[in-house]
Amino acid sequence: MATPNELTAMRRAIAISAQGLGTTSPNPPVGCVILDRDGVPVGEGYHLRKGDHHAEVNALTAAGERAEGGTAVVTLEPCNHHGRTPPCRQALIDAKVSRVLMAVMDPTSRGEGGAVVLEQAGIEVERGALEQEALLVLGPWLHSLCTGRPHITWTYSVGVDEDNGDYRVTELRCTHDLVIRRNGVIEEGTPGGHGEDSFRVPLPALGEEPGKALHALTEAGARTVLIEGSSNEMARLLADAVDRLIIDIPCTPSSSGSTAASGPGVPDGFRLANVKPLGTHIRLTADRPSGTSSRSATVLAQDGA
Repeated sequence: MATPNELTAMRRAIAISAQGLGTTSPNPPVGCVILDRDGVPVGEGYHLRKGDHHAEVNALTAAGERAEGGTAVVTLEPCNHHGRTPPCRQALIDAKVSRVLMAVMDPTSRGEGGAVVLEQAGIEVERGALEQEALLVLGPWLHSLCTGRPHITWTYSVGVDEDNGDYRVTELRCTHDLVIRRNGVIEEGTPGGHGEDSFRVPLPALGEEPGKALHALTEAGARTVLIEGSSNEMARLLADAVDRLIIDIPCTPSSSGSTAASGPGVPDGFRLANVKPLGTHIRLTADRPSGTSSRSATVLAQDGA
């Protein structure tokens, strides 16, 4: 069972893994923390983009010799294949860690899986530590694997000139692979963030058939897509594929006499997941229940990581 120090390290790994959102695709955003023999953090790292070192390697590099006999705490099962970089399970074996704590099992793992190979090497492995918390970051990537298409978020404001409300979506753009602007322009959420030869921005003419549009976004390498604006034609085309809504509604004075029933709400088919104040607005986040999980995923093969 995970120790308090290990759980603290896992939450740190989850937090730093989010720094890869919007740039790692088609790879997953992963974080790793290395604890020494005494349970003291001595290194951490995360995956930034395909072709760069994975989280485990970055964390082991930071830890150096202090990793020997220690514990690797990682948000996703270490990879078991040689793609653009060597397999992470081998890096952990070579570093002589004694224990690996992982949150989410990797449905793309080749062969017997990284966890099994680690155990065969005599390393103690614990699976499923803080899995649900790790899915806050890894969930959209896993959803994309399950569905064979990107996880799609539609964000819009209610009751205001949306062109003047861009500041509320700026932070969202950099956490998504692709952004479809109100005028139909498609761009990287973080311009140039994915590097070369692993990602491309599709042409804005995605067609008038939802299936073909989703295919074009998937072929580009996108795992997450953000659609902006209530009048965005792409949002209407892909309405049945929207997985998350982020709706900004104006704050209403409590003395105004308005009722919840008269204001905008969450559409049918979505479940309210978060509510928070944002300047002069309230932000509602709602998810469409999918019923899928990492263990039942229909996996798309990932050639090289």
